[in-house]
Amino acid sequence: MELPVVVGVDGSDSSLRAVDWAADEAARHGLPLRLVYVSRWERYEAASLQQSLERPSEQVLADSIVTDAAARAEVRNPEVTVTAEVLAQDTVTALLDEGHRATMLVTGSRGRGQLKELLLGSVSLAVAARAHCPVVVVRGDAAGTVGAHGRILLGVADPARGTAAVAFAFREAAVRKCEIDAVRSWRRPGYEGSGLLRDTSAPGISREMRAETELDQALGPFLGRHPDVAVRRSTVEGPAHQVLVHRSAAADLLVVGAPRRHGRVGLQIGRTAHAALHHAHCPVAVVPQPQ
Repeated sequence: MELPVVVGVDGSDSSLRAVDWAADEAARHGLPLRLVYVSRWERYEAASLQQSLERPSEQVLADSIVTDAAARAEVRNPEVTVTAEVLAQDTVTALLDEGHRATMLVTGSRGRGQLKELLLGSVSLAVAARAHCPVVVVRGDAAGTVGAHGRILLGVADPARGTAAVAFAFREAAVRKCEIDAVRSWRRPGYEGSGLLRDTSAPGISREMRAETELDQALGPFLGRHPDVAVRRSTVEGPAHQVLVHRSAAADLLVVGAPRRHGRVGLQIGRTAHAALHHAHCPVAVVPQPQ
């Protein structure tokens, strides 16, 4: 059974851009698209339904939002099978539950009614941090979500922590027929630049060379599986979150991993993913590393 691309909608401009992105993504992969709007009106207005023939305004709004979003997706990609549903749950809980039966979850960067000064909505951040499937937060304006750059930016972490994000990036590049810009950052110890002491933790191997080795180890298994995907490799000195946010201006999608951390509930995204979700210039995919 093909698991759908699931997108959360709420009628905001941000969520409509997410619908467009998700519809294109479903078309690329030949997957169904599922739209969900989360509302608690059923719980709080059940008595009103029994006493009145008129539907509560919240129900009318919810039905209108999912109907309009479904029509938008169908016009954008007529070949995609689209379904829509209004769910009576807590928003984060509902989307996390949907993630167990989804290829990926897609959200906008801000919800309806939130202040524009907020860089990322609390729902999108909570879902990205805890979902058990890849989560794509559609950042950037409409022009930045149409795939004009022909490039996927991949933040490569230590391969010992898993390569689920690398696999995701290669699959995306293959269906999009675009290149991967794979980046492994490295940091020079603060004292090394002073000349007082050199890094001798790995004799004969500099931190940059170590980063190059880790980059090769992470990419190696996937190069043979995807021979048609062009890969540009870079090792860059500097904080990973700053490097990736800067490069995201020339990418169609930024892919980062979300490793599991023992002793904590769900996934906990690190500084790199957190900064990308708040500041990237393009959609961001947060990919959990399976245990």
